[in-house]
Amino acid sequence: MKIGFIGLGKMGFSMVEHLLECGHQVVVHDLSQDAVSRLAEQGASAALSLEHLVAGLDTPGIVWIMVPAGAAVDSVLDGLIPLLRKGDIVIDGGNSHYADTVARAAKLEREGITLLDSGTSGGLEGARHGACIMVGGSREAYDSLEPLFRDLCVENGYGYMGSSGAGHFVKMVHNGVEYGMMQAIGEGFDLLEASGFAIDHETVARVWSNGSVIRGWLMELAEKAFRKDGKLSYLGSAIADSGEGRWTVEAALEKGVAIPVIADSVFRRFSSRSRDNFSDKVVAALRHEFGGHGYTASGDGEASS
Repeated sequence: MKIGFIGLGKMGFSMVEHLLECGHQVVVHDLSQDAVSRLAEQGASAALSLEHLVAGLDTPGIVWIMVPAGAAVDSVLDGLIPLLRKGDIVIDGGNSHYADTVARAAKLEREGITLLDSGTSGGLEGARHGACIMVGGSREAYDSLEPLFRDLCVENGYGYMGSSGAGHFVKMVHNGVEYGMMQAIGEGFDLLEASGFAIDHETVARVWSNGSVIRGWLMELAEKAFRKDGKLSYLGSAIADSGEGRWTVEAALEKGVAIPVIADSVFRRFSSRSRDNFSDKVVAALRHEFGGHGYTASGDGEASS
C-alpha cells in the first residue's frame, strides 16, 4: 500500500521503518526535517508540506497521523481537509480522547472523508517490530486496510473494536489497566525493598518473568531496569501522566463503573510528585523502559530522557 504518514516522533519514526520493511510505500512529513531526511535515506518519499504529501498518494488516499492528542491533531486535520478527496481515509494512531474522535469523524464524514481511530500499544519495541492496534470507525474502511494493520502488528495483535471512537476508548481503558498493573508491581518491589532481607530485585524480576502467574512484559522490563541499577538510584520518584489514566477515571464516573485500583493508581501519580518512594521509582522506570518516557533524575528535579 501507499501511505502518507504525518508525525515522526519516537513511535511514528519506528512505525514508518516497520512499514518500509514490510514493502509499503510511505510518504512522510514532519516538522523535523532531520527525521524526514533519515527516513528518506531508508526508502520513504519526503514531503515538505501537506500539499506535497497528499499529491503523492494514490486514490483513495490513506493518511496516518501520529501526533500528540489535542490541538496538534485538529491542526493537522484542518490542514488536510481542503486537500483530501471524497473516499480518502485518515487514521489517527495517537492517544486522542474518544469523544474528540467521534466529533472529528463526523466533521470529516461531512466532507466525504473517513476517519479511523487506531489506538496503538506496544511501546517503542512494538512500533518497530510489531505493535498492538485497536481500531474504531467504518468497518468497510477497516476491512480495506486490514493488510496494513496485519503488517504493523504482532500475530493476533489487532482488531476492529466498533464504531467511531471505540478504538480510542479501548486504548484509553488499556492504559488505565496499565496504570494499575505498574502500580501493583511498584508496590510489590517497595515491600521487598523494606523486607530486611538482602533481596536482589533483578533476580526476583527474572524469576517472576519465567513461569509465575504474574509473568509478562512489564516484569521483563522491571528486570531490565534493575539490571541497570538495583536501587534505581538514577531516578527520582515523580511519575508523569499523559492523560489516558485520568480519562479512564472520568469515563468510569460518567458511566457509573467502579474502578478503584485504576483510580488509586492515577492519584498515586499525583502524590508521587511530592514524596520519595521506591514503588514510584519502579513505575517511573517501567514507563521509561517501554515508551522512552522522560523521568525526573534523582536529586536534581530535572526531567531526563
